Amino acid sequence: MQEEVNEKTISLCIKGGKITAQILKAALIKLLAELNKKKKQAKGVKVQCRKTGKQSIKSLQKSGAQITNIVVTDNNIKSFDRVARKYGIDYSLKKVEQEGKTEYLVFFKAKDVDIMTAAFKEYTSETLKKQKRESVRQKLEKVKAELSNHRQLKKEKKREQEPTR
Repeated sequence: MQEEVNEKTISLCIKGGKITAQILKAALIKLLAELNKKKKQAKGVKVQCRKTGKQSIKSLQKSGAQITNIVVTDNNIKSFDRVARKYGIDYSLKKVEQEGKTEYLVFFKAKDVDIMTAAFKEYTSETLKKQKRESVRQKLEKVKAELSNHRQLKKEKKREQEPTR
């Protein structure tokens, strides 16, 4: 049973009056040529699929489109990758260090300028939200301070005498 599963079978149909070894050999050679041709076509389809997202500068230049760039000084440039994939932008990053400052050049196709500006607006709004948002540690410190102040309140007992009859 397992031998049957492991083996591959090929069916070949030949029409002829008298089948010799030479005719069978020629038919099998043609069959192998067809199989190789189909494999090459399948590989060609995979190669032809256009790569999107982060690429090298050379692959951007190979596409034939004009390339423009934007300078970004943010150290957390990796978070831009998610936004760029969302918008389907082909881009390339290059790190440039000048006078102790790190800058990133974001290269992209000139035809994607409108899409790129929309993606950068979303990216900058997300980063601004993260900067405005208070960190969890700061929130915990505030809660600790409030709890410690709450414990320090003195409990005072006040007795009021009710008028007796």
